[in-house]
Amino acid sequence: MKAFGKWALGTAAAVLCAQAGAPGTTKTLTFGGIAKSQSNPVFQAALKGAQAAAKDFTRDGTEVRIEWRTPNEEDAQKQADNIEQLVSAGVSGIAISCSDATKVTKAIDDAVAKGVPVICFDSDAPQSRRFAYFGVDDVETGGRVMDELAKVLGGTKGRIAVLAGNQTAPNLQARVRGVIEKAKGLGYAIDPAKDVFYHKETPQDAAKAVEEIQNSNPEIIGWAMVGGWPLFTDALLKWEPGKVKIVSVDALPPQLPYVEKGVAQMLLAQKVFDWGYESVRLLKEKVQGGTVAERNISQLVPVTRENLKDWAQKLKAWGFAVNPKYLE
Repeated sequence: MKAFGKWALGTAAAVLCAQAGAPGTTKTLTFGGIAKSQSNPVFQAALKGAQAAAKDFTRDGTEVRIEWRTPNEEDAQKQADNIEQLVSAGVSGIAISCSDATKVTKAIDDAVAKGVPVICFDSDAPQSRRFAYFGVDDVETGGRVMDELAKVLGGTKGRIAVLAGNQTAPNLQARVRGVIEKAKGLGYAIDPAKDVFYHKETPQDAAKAVEEIQNSNPEIIGWAMVGGWPLFTDALLKWEPGKVKIVSVDALPPQLPYVEKGVAQMLLAQKVFDWGYESVRLLKEKVQGGTVAERNISQLVPVTRENLKDWAQKLKAWGFAVNPKYLE
């Protein structure tokens, strides 16, 4: 996790303020951001994106501020409480990735009723009064993970394990459904009760779970990871490359060695920086009277050895610290 430490930002309660723009700025917009957990590096990336958007839009003549209220660990009730606190503080809008849609929907609806627009990113609350969602299509994402895993297995049939994260997260539930549906069509039988594994969403807990499961079930020939939690550690780098196939969502700097060494055959990168950037952009459009589509779908980027350099350069452009060897 040393690589992650170089680009982690702030604490859950940090307030990131853009500098005032050109003379004549007359409006300040403060947007609240609530991700699932500070311990998950993908949400640090979203925070970077929100910070960049605030700076960009401040240059456009409106001072934009981001107040980040993310729990240290996943806690949907704390997310709901943070929505209420942000509304009380007078924010102009809120962006949230929902740990449990059922627990935050009322808080979202109450915020909207008080005139505070809410957008969901990454993990939606579709039954709430949020005005829009930004992120991947989760069912399609799960299907893509399984489809790519089947390709790298080259027709070999056997037991597939699904790493699924938090069982209450609506986005992850949808991804798991996508994996299972696609697997059935490809001739793989995935038993939701035996082959889908949930865990606490920290890199260490995820890596420990994968190692224990694989050691107890050596017949597993492939892992469909709907989130790349264990690949933020180096725990699985000791696996023999290619013996067990891995296709995973996410491709941030600490995860790139898995592609380089061939332990993971493909990473499907979410544009996690855009979770923050686009959420701020869409919130700004909404509060300034613009029209915003309800569903704003972001495409996955496949990352393999062949395009590792290109992707590493993209990460660097987003402001991440990337091992120089991946840029050469």
